Amino acid sequence: MMESPKINIAVDQLSFSLFQRPLHPELFQIYANRKLKTEKYQANIWVTGCTHVVTVHTKEMSLAEVVSAPNQPLPQRGLIERFQFRGPRSHKCSLSKKLHYMTDFQVEKMSRNLYRQSHLDLDRFAKNRGIFVKYQKVENDGLHPFCYVDYEARQDELHIHTFAAYPEQLTMVKTQSLFSFQ
Repeated sequence: MMESPKINIAVDQLSFSLFQRPLHPELFQIYANRKLKTEKYQANIWVTGCTHVVTVHTKEMSLAEVVSAPNQPLPQRGLIERFQFRGPRSHKCSLSKKLHYMTDFQVEKMSRNLYRQSHLDLDRFAKNRGIFVKYQKVENDGLHPFCYVDYEARQDELHIHTFAAYPEQLTMVKTQSLFSFQ
């Protein structure tokens, strides 16, 4: 039986990391995963609590996007960028002429009513596509934390949209990433 994820963390303690290398699955508690494969790339998407890891492999290189809790052990080797989730942020980089990456994220603190409606809408929508993991053992005001990863794998691009729900903090963390292969 999997242990319960650490959901009761302050959202502003979450960090975003980008690695130019794959990361070992043994580093993470993986609650759900998907493998994608096209002619130009392969991708692994892991839900790791109300956080995620997306690793993309091409013939030339690997790139891993990680959203993690503060106590998550992560290597320093291959680290390109790391920053905290405090307000909206965008990041772009080109790792070669063939691989480009960009991400945007926002932390959205909401009123109780708006949060409840957004939470329920995403809960209904997420059951029909992508990866949806709801943590039933943790509840606040009838709402459960969840992580939802929606993805679209195209031949030359991988689009990733994530939504992490933190009911205790009335907060959603939203990320949008694009891996582009020329």
